[in-house]
Amino acid sequence: MKSLIRRRTLQWLGAIACAPLARSALAQSGKTIRLLVGFPAGGGTDAIARLLADRLKDELGVQVLVENKPGAGGQLAAQALKAAAPDGSTFFLTHDHTVSILPLVVKTPGFDTAKDFMPVAGFASFANALAISSGTPAKSVADYVAWVKNAGGGKGAIGVPAPASVPEFLVKVLGEKFQIDLIAAPYRGSAPMINDMLGNQIAAGIGSIPDFIENHRSGKLRVVAVMGSSRQATLPEVPTMGEVGLAGFEELPFYGFFAPAGTSKALLDPFSAALAKVIAIPEVKERLTAMGLSVGFMTQAQLASRERAYTATWSRIIKASGFQPQ
Repeated sequence: MKSLIRRRTLQWLGAIACAPLARSALAQSGKTIRLLVGFPAGGGTDAIARLLADRLKDELGVQVLVENKPGAGGQLAAQALKAAAPDGSTFFLTHDHTVSILPLVVKTPGFDTAKDFMPVAGFASFANALAISSGTPAKSVADYVAWVKNAGGGKGAIGVPAPASVPEFLVKVLGEKFQIDLIAAPYRGSAPMINDMLGNQIAAGIGSIPDFIENHRSGKLRVVAVMGSSRQATLPEVPTMGEVGLAGFEELPFYGFFAPAGTSKALLDPFSAALAKVIAIPEVKERLTAMGLSVGFMTQAQLASRERAYTATWSRIIKASGFQPQ
């Protein structure tokens, strides 16, 4: 046991000693790093990417630019990652939907997460939430259900950031649970969905807490339920899905970075080390937390394990729903 501990300590010290050399080599290469984001500018994922990119450039000593490739729930960005050279110049900041859910609901997504991508590191988990527009009188899930039954004749539409997503499956469960006719209205990302909610073009939406939290705080939208096994620290007044009668939504999604398959460990490690330092900066951690994230570093192995477990959970839920890949 002592020899094992000593060996791991030496490995850790060796990695730290090599990190400045790797950073220096990267800085001298003059390469610009692309951070692919599969959703439009102005959304929650974009805001997170720009915050991290600004600090990563300082740690890595190179330019780190966010490149938005919105469309198909991140599918276009994922395909761009697959096509990118495995030279350490392209990374993909994404959440669960693109890497875990899309391959389960799309017949030909154009990528295989396990074969085409390398997990790099994770940095947070978050909860999806149901939010109501201020144009409705509803202030709770029960209020919303009653409003749909009375004002909508039992029919209603709920916006979702992407088709065949976790939010879309949640819309189906909501309708079945409360015996109302709900349809999911898919958007090309959270930003256009929220714009329609703010304009009272659609009465409700399901998306991530980072997408909703600022408008919730300002009173422009009302978050009325969140996923997870416990209430979120940023929204302690909002009940969980389980509390309002919707069991099975305790598994939380995640955010992480992926690289093209074949990218060497020597190129991944400096980025991973820089990310660990960046999310530990008090100001960065506070801003991410304020966005509704639970910040916590995940190694390459931990992110890979988390992605596989999440895929397995949602594979069972999607199959049970009877959904057929499109």
